[in-house]
Amino acid sequence: MGERGGRAWLFGDDIDTDSLAPGLYMKGPIEELARHCLETLDPGFAAGARPGDVVVGGRNFGMGSSREQAAEALRHLGIAAVVAKSFAGIFYRNALNLGLLAVVCAESGRITAGDRLVLDAAGGRVSNLSTGDSYACEPLPSHLLEMVRDGGLVPHLEKKLAGR
Repeated sequence: MGERGGRAWLFGDDIDTDSLAPGLYMKGPIEELARHCLETLDPGFAAGARPGDVVVGGRNFGMGSSREQAAEALRHLGIAAVVAKSFAGIFYRNALNLGLLAVVCAESGRITAGDRLVLDAAGGRVSNLSTGDSYACEPLPSHLLEMVRDGGLVPHLEKKLAGR
């Protein structure tokens, strides 16, 4: 996977899955749900997000229900990664399973909205091109990086099974 990055979208602590995937839109297609991703916190997020952008959160990102659509909506919008001080366990696993990079970074609070970020998930670094700073993060093991690179758990398993 190497380095991925883009413009930082800043959110705080305890971002819940209902903010990421509002229940009102859960029965519709992912395109509709994604248009409402995080709108209660930043009404311009879904329309302004561009492929390669990075969502930056505080503690307990993705708390709440186990809905996979929370990570799926971010991925549908082209978000390259979520960087946060900590993640709710179910969201973290859903993100990786769906091919969305999730990186734990204790120093995520030093990042400001709009900063240009480059991630090295294998090496455990987030580089801020806007400030020149670099932040340590928890490196992801190679098997999880390979799974994310393959597009998530299902495509990863299909690739492995096809190779047999």
